[in-house]
Formats: sequence, C-alpha cells, structure tokens
Amino acid sequence: MSKLSKSLLGLSFVSVLGLGLAGCASGTSTKSASSTNKDKTITVVFYPNESAKSFASSRTAIKKSIEKSTGKTVKLQTTTDYNVAIQAIASGKAQVAYMGANGYIQSHHLSKDVVPFAAQSDSEGTLKKATYNSYLMVQQKDAKKYEENGKYSIKGIKGKKMSYVSNSSTSGFLVPTAEISREFQVKSADQDKLTQSGSFFNKVLYGGSHQGSAVNLLKGDVDVAAFDDTDLMPYLKVTNGSWNKLGSTFTVKDDAEAPFTNLTGKSVVNIAMMPVQQGPWVYNTKALSQADQTKIAKEFTSKSFAQNKQIFSAPNAKTPMMFPKTSDKSQLIKVTDKWYAPTHKLVGY
Repeated sequence: MSKLSKSLLGLSFVSVLGLGLAGCASGTSTKSASSTNKDKTITVVFYPNESAKSFASSRTAIKKSIEKSTGKTVKLQTTTDYNVAIQAIASGKAQVAYMGANGYIQSHHLSKDVVPFAAQSDSEGTLKKATYNSYLMVQQKDAKKYEENGKYSIKGIKGKKMSYVSNSSTSGFLVPTAEISREFQVKSADQDKLTQSGSFFNKVLYGGSHQGSAVNLLKGDVDVAAFDDTDLMPYLKVTNGSWNKLGSTFTVKDDAEAPFTNLTGKSVVNIAMMPVQQGPWVYNTKALSQADQTKIAKEFTSKSFAQNKQIFSAPNAKTPMMFPKTSDKSQLIKVTDKWYAPTHKLVGY
C-alpha cells in the first residue's frame, strides 16, 4: 500500500473505467450498533454536499418516502464533515446514508454491516455507465495558461495552489489525485506530496464539500480546484460547452444561494474531466431491521420514487434536485457490494 494511502487511514487509489475512476478503504475496524433499532425512529445521514440548503426539499421528500414505506419517524442528520457521516453509519447511530464510493468503502471496512442497496443508474436505467463527472477547474481568466497545442492540459498545475474537497471524497480527492499521479508519473512513495502545501503544490486547501472547494477557486484562494458536477448544478450554469465536455465554461447563477451569493457572474473552466462510479445508498444491517431494509430498498428503486420531482429533476432543469436525471429512464437501481469489487480488489480488501 502506498505511503499516501497509509497516511489517510488506509485510503488507496483505485483506477476504474481506465480514466481514474477510484474508490478507497479505511484501515481500522470497529463494531457497529449492537442491536437492531427497536424504537420507531430511523436516522438518515448525509454528506456535507447533500446537506446544503439547495437540497432541503430533496431531503424532505426522501424523509417522507421512508416514513411512508416503513411507518416510522425519520430523523435527517446533516453534516459539515465527511468523517462524521462515515462514523455515524459505521457505528449504527445512523441507519441509512447516501455516500460516495470512497466513503462507502471506508464505512464498510469499519463495519461489514454497512452494505449498499441502491445507486443512480445511467441514462438507460442500468449500471453499465452509471457515472458522474469529477473535474479539475481553473478560473476562466486563467484558462489559457493551461492550454497546450490548442487543448487543455493539467501539466501547468504543478507549483500552483490547489483545493480538494475532503480526503474521504471520491470525486473531490481520490479521482483527481489519481489523475494527477498518472499525468506526472508520481511514484507511490511520493504521493503524499500531492496533499501537502509546499511539496508538489505551493498550497493545498480542503473545501470540506464540493461547494466549498468551488468557492475556494472562485474567491481566488487557489488556482485549481477539484469538485464534481452533480453538487454544483444548483449553483453553476453552462455558458459554453456542456457538463460532459472538456474545456467547458461554467458561470455562477444570478440566483445562486449561499455560499455563492457574492460570486455571481464569476466563471470557471474544466481543464480535466474524469468519470466517477456512482456512490450508493447504504444501510447498516445490524442497526436496521430486515423488514425495514426490504421496505426502503423497494421504495427507493420504485417507479414512483424515480418520478418524484423533489428528488429527481428533469434533464437540464432550472432547479436541480439531489439526483439530476440524464433521461426519463434515470432511476435508483439495486446495487450490491459486488458492483464495487474493483475498489475492493485494487486496495486489497
């Protein structure tokens, strides 16, 4: 295992789909809740990204769906730190969580009771191309500096100021660092340098969320930032290109909510774009009854759930929900730990 992986509680780079699709694992095991939840409350925990105000209506709709299907009261736990969500689901203090592939593997390594049950499908309603985008972005005014022979390149990022999301983020850390390692042929023993100020980068910041990483770039605190598409759709609009095209320009919307309210009109360009495996909805099987597991999985993968406009937004919707659809066939689809086998295999778990 690499030096970088050991320093991040066992996190490892995982190259999937040939373009830096990555996952990770943590290193210390722990026991989850010792008994199935016996009261009538189910706690659902969200990452900082999905805890944003912009997704409040989606969280409420998900709460109502679980309450309808189980007959229990649902408590929503929002967070400002990835590790809080990971520890909550691994310990059983939360029974359900929406996570990235990275966080899922970490929590599963902490507790084998944490298992995935659903993930967002591709445009055909399958898992074959069930990915979203991770970007390396720069401010539009600086984009020309990163062109080489008429094409965007990340060769110019060395020595710059860099922002990641969290070292527990798949698309905001592991995939970007895997891509940087590939481009610069960073050896395993030297990968820690990508995370430290004054080494590969002049300065390294962590935004704490995808929104936070984007703000670091837009405010000029860094030169380059890593973040994904899904979490930024409520705040950014495409002003040239598309969400799926390298070299596209994205501008802060006039009605963007905090933390973008004072950044309207500012633009960024993606100089690198990598596919990322869709993260799963998971539950802790020791902390949630088998009956509730079945009911929630059935509800989440139902047609009515996929048609809930407070949870899934139509393609190119003005106000994106937690799950932006790429087509009418987009839905949550059943997924198991086996689908994340490439992650387990490459990190040795």
